[in-house]
This record gives sequence, C-alpha cells and structure tokens, in this order.
Amino acid sequence: MENKKRSFFERLTGSRNVEEEVEEKNTRTIKGVKGDKPDNNWMEEENEEAELSVDVYQTPTDIIVETMVAGVKPEDLELSISRDVISIRGEREESRTIDEDNYFAQELYWGKFSRTISLPAEVEPEEVEATEKHGLLIVKIKKVDKDKKNNVKVKSI
Repeated sequence: MENKKRSFFERLTGSRNVEEEVEEKNTRTIKGVKGDKPDNNWMEEENEEAELSVDVYQTPTDIIVETMVAGVKPEDLELSISRDVISIRGEREESRTIDEDNYFAQELYWGKFSRTISLPAEVEPEEVEATEKHGLLIVKIKKVDKDKKNNVKVKSI
C-alpha cells in the first residue's frame, strides 16, 4: 500500500480516507501473518510533521486563514508570510505522565505540525493581524490594492 501523508485532521481524529480503507481491506492478510499492520498505529510515522487543516477565504479587502492549534501557546507558533504564500508551523508538546500500558485509547496528536498555503491573491506581508481564541488561529492579511493610486508632487531642487 502506498504510504500517503495524512492530513492533520486525519491524524488528529484517526479518521481515514474511504479509498484508503477499501485498498487496505483488499491488501490485508490473515491477522498475525508478517506484513499485517493493525489499524491503531496511524501515528507511527516518526519525525514527520503533521499537516494542519485550514479554511482559507476572502473578504473584499482581506484573505483570511483559519486553523485549529489547540494546546499550543501563541508564542510557540511561527507564521511566515510573503506576497503569495503563508506558512504556519508549531509543535504540540506532550506532557505524558501515564504509563503506556494504562491507556485504552490514544487519538490526540502530539508533535510538530506545519502547513504552507499558496494564497489566492497577492497580499501585503506587513499588514497582518493574527489572533488565537480557544484554539482557533485566525490570520487576517490585507490584499494588495491594485487600484490604489498615489499622486506625487514634484519638487524643484
């Protein structure tokens, strides 16, 4: 089976793509036979960054990017914005004090995450407002106003 990178939401919830489940059922061998992989090991991809799920939309003057970053302090988030791309990076640190054998379910995602998005319009990288409330990060970026004009007076030297 092809090893496809799961989205942050898929890793966060443990959900799977319908085509992926059908493909896995078709390739699964008898339990216990070498090569059989249990369904509960969806987080075993080590040293890999999870991909954030995002909503990107526009208003007449702004591009808005929203994503869930619950459990991450705002100062631990890294935002990088250019005229046509935004990158969001962070890490959700685990403070595990429970022995592994005492868990019944482990579905929360802990570790590094990132997302780089091509923006649908050119933006002003210096005119950005980023806020976080209850785990929802909202990044509001001003669009470039191509109709904006500036009249310049010529001075005599």
